[in-house]
Amino acid sequence: MGTNKEVLAKGVKYIAGALPLLFIGPSLIYNAFINKENLWHYLILMIGIATCGAAVYLLFQGLNTIMKSLFND
Repeated sequence: MGTNKEVLAKGVKYIAGALPLLFIGPSLIYNAFINKENLWHYLILMIGIATCGAAVYLLFQGLNTIMKSLFND
């Protein structure tokens, strides 16, 4: 019962892609709430929420892929 290294590498790539989004998303949301008088407030807020959602999705996919590589579904 070995580890499938190709699938493990794919899962690590998913998590590596999620790491920048974990920092960018909350920064965008914070920026949107600080600049409420700006006309772009709602657009930046929606982009920040979408970025956080994408980070959660990529983390879930990465962890799911890593679990598949470790336990050989």
